[in-house]
Amino acid sequence: MRRNLTVIVDRYSKTPTFLPCHKDDTDRYTAFLLWSRVISHTGLFKNIIRDRDPKFTSALWTNIHRFFGTKLSFSTAYHPQTDGLAERMVETLEDMIRRFCAYGLEFKYSDGFTHDWCTLIPALKLSYKTSFHSSIGQTPALFGKG
Repeated sequence: MRRNLTVIVDRYSKTPTFLPCHKDDTDRYTAFLLWSRVISHTGLFKNIIRDRDPKFTSALWTNIHRFFGTKLSFSTAYHPQTDGLAERMVETLEDMIRRFCAYGLEFKYSDGFTHDWCTLIPALKLSYKTSFHSSIGQTPALFGKG
């Protein structure tokens, strides 16, 4: 079972992507997740701001960004505000998970019911994407849809 989450937020549309992961996932596996679950659906990024997790500071990532022509920036150590949008998304997601778990909500899945937070991620993402954001004047789900 995956117990960690990589959070990616599109600065333009405010659309989040949540990638369940293990703290010991390799940089290659993390790159595969980014490619298969994000870039293949949304396209390449102009700029990526990352924390200084060793998964993201390896030579593999440097080469990936060089190949695709994206700019790679790192948040400043002990200054998480550098990537405030993602940090705020993490706070919002943690609050949503706590609320769901506090009320003992159970979600149906193929083998029965569960309280496991990982299984809540698709519902939480939908909830976030359909919530109004004043900075874009609409919901992330409708942003750019005319």
